This record gives sequence, C-alpha cells and structure tokens, in this order.
Amino acid sequence: MNINLYIANKIRKGKITGKKIAGPVITIATLGIILGVTVMILSLTIGTGFKREIRNKIVGFGSHIQIINYDYNSSFETNPIRKDSIFVKEIYEFEGIKHIQEFATKPGLIKTKDNIQGIILKGTGSDYDWSYLESTITEGKLPNYNTSKTSNEIIISNTIAKLLQLNIGDKVPMYFFQDKIRARNFRIAAIYDTHLAEFDKMFMFVDIRQIVKLNNWNNNQITGYEITLNSFDQLEELSREIDILAASRISPDGGMLRISNIQQQQPQIFGWLGLLDMNVAVIITLIVIVAGFNMISGLLIIILERTSMIGILKSIGTQNWNIRKIFLYLGSFIIIRGVLIGNIIGLTLCLIQQQFGLFKLNPENYYLDTVPIYINALHIVYLNIGTLLVSYLMMVGPSYLITKITPVEAIRFD
Repeated sequence: MNINLYIANKIRKGKITGKKIAGPVITIATLGIILGVTVMILSLTIGTGFKREIRNKIVGFGSHIQIINYDYNSSFETNPIRKDSIFVKEIYEFEGIKHIQEFATKPGLIKTKDNIQGIILKGTGSDYDWSYLESTITEGKLPNYNTSKTSNEIIISNTIAKLLQLNIGDKVPMYFFQDKIRARNFRIAAIYDTHLAEFDKMFMFVDIRQIVKLNNWNNNQITGYEITLNSFDQLEELSREIDILAASRISPDGGMLRISNIQQQQPQIFGWLGLLDMNVAVIITLIVIVAGFNMISGLLIIILERTSMIGILKSIGTQNWNIRKIFLYLGSFIIIRGVLIGNIIGLTLCLIQQQFGLFKLNPENYYLDTVPIYINALHIVYLNIGTLLVSYLMMVGPSYLITKITPVEAIRFD
C-alpha cells in the first residue's frame, strides 16, 4: 500500500481528526481550478472561432492568392492577362491547391431615382466556386453564368439593397467611365449579406463576360486567377512557390504576372486578428497564474492545519520527502478533479453555443451575428497539459515548508 497516498486521500475525505478547515479549503481550491479551466476553454475556442470565421469570410471574397498583371495599378480598373490553361495545370501540381478560378473587376456607378452609389463589379464564370457566397444569400437564388448567352443577372449585397431601396427582380442601371460613359442595365437575381461592411458596400457579382465586353477585351483576357488552398497554414509557402512560377511566365506581348495573397491585400484585418491571439494568450496566462496561486494558498493552509500530524510523522522517522508527497498527492487530487470538471463544463457550454447560437453579437461591430466557437482537440489537450504542469510545479515550492517544521514544535502546535 502507498501510505502517502492513503493519508492524502483520508485528508481529502475529512477522515483524519483535527481542525476541519481542510474541507472548505479543498472545495474553494477545486472551484478555482474549475472556473479557471472553464474560462480558458471558452477564451480559446471563442478566440479561435472568431479568427477562423472572419478569415473564412475574407478568403471567401478574395481567395487565398490572386495572380494578376505585373503592373503598379492598385485600382479595380485592371490591366488584363491572357488565359493560360497550361499555367493553371502547373499550379494544380502544387500540393495543397484546392481550386483555381478566373475573375475580372470593373468599377462603376449605380444610379437610381434618388441615389447614386459607387460599386465594384466582380465578374465570375462557370468555374467559380459558389460554396461561400451561396451560404450568405438571404434572398433570391444564384444566377446561372454557365450558358452560351451572356447573363445580365447580378448579385448585390443587403447593404447596397437597403441603401438604394432595391429588391429581387429590380432593374439596376449602371454607368462605367472609359473614353466615354457606358451604360448597362442589370437585373437583381440574389441578395447576399456577409456582415463585412468593407466588402458588402462595394462588391456586386456579375457574369465575367459582361466585364470583358465593357473593357473591350477579347475572350482570352481576364483580370486574373484566384487560388483557394486546402489550408490557410500553407499560405506563405505556396505564395512563394506560385510567385516563382508566375515570374517565369511571359506572354507573347511581353506581359508578366505577379501574385498577391490575402494577407497582403488586407493587412489591417489580419493585423487585428493577430492581436486576438495575443489577447487569448494573455488571458490564459493570467488565469493559470491565478489558479496556481490559489493552489499555493490552499496548500499552505492545509499544511499549517496539519502541522501536528507532520510533527508526529517526523517523530516516528518519516522522511521529509515522504511527508511532502502526502500534500503533493492532495494537491494533485484537487487539480485533476478541477481540470476534469472544468473541461466538462467548458466543452458543454461550447457545444451548446455551437449548436444553438444562444449568445448573439452585433454584426456591425463584430462582423458576426453569433459568438463563434471552434473546438480544436489538439488545442484543448495542450491547454490541459499546460494547466496540470504549471499547477503541479507551483505546488512544489509550498511543500518545502514541511522541511522547516521540527517535531517538538509541531506536536505542541495548536
């Protein structure tokens, strides 16, 4: 029998005579661990979920990587590149490429009876991946751009629809400025809402052939290619590899290509998302420290309460390390129980929010209408291992107090 473990278990259950403050102290220490672990799990899953959702929204609009003309033009009135099926095939050979699609952009104005609004038309074709945009449709249905005839149906945002008082089926006159003003009439087929104000107030989606005609391009010209990856973690590596490949392509007319990834296009948003990681790390660090000091104070109180017992054990020849192990076992009981219950409560709350979305957000401020949750099993495992290690190591220091207690003084201690 492990006598040290046996004594620690008796103290935990309150079956050793003496002062009876150990029970409340153990309860308070356990509650502190439970609360700390619950808050850490919520902070981690919410922070990760928020970053993931915002990132997915931005990528849904602009993909991970764009290949465009090698010029210094930063506007949406772009210089074209030539379609190159061989080049596309070479990109697909890189591991981690999910999808490649053509796109084109064109700035213009919408003019209704009472309002004027500047917009960006984004042209999409038959190869466009609608999975993200389809999930944001609030009214109408996606138009079919995979026909022989150029479609005049467009998709507008809920922000623009409210601003200009437009509805499904309405005809929308648009004006484009080149050598002369050119007008086009489009019909609203669907309305989307991503809650990303910076994008919603600008972008409308149209058949890419409309952009080609407006720009007087030939059918072999586009603004560029959008590339979606299997994982955001591959962004930097694949950006470098695709950039090298793009730099080697020179069209017959001398045109060159360059790449632009989503982090370069939206540095402010990704900088802000980076701060979220720091905030979560600070919160978790502070909670672990507080929980650790909670364990230290609780263990010190229990040691002081059991001073007489320590003296008796020393008087019969028990070594300091064996006595220390009693209290380390006791602390381990508290930590493990608190971590287990904290995990159950924290993960249950996460699953409830993930399933039912009980806690709402103002999308104008947070870009999302509910508190996002993303549970990464590996993150939870690391969080638990870190909490157990730090809490246990912080208990080792207080246990040294036992070596300072002498048997005579301890037995007389009241």
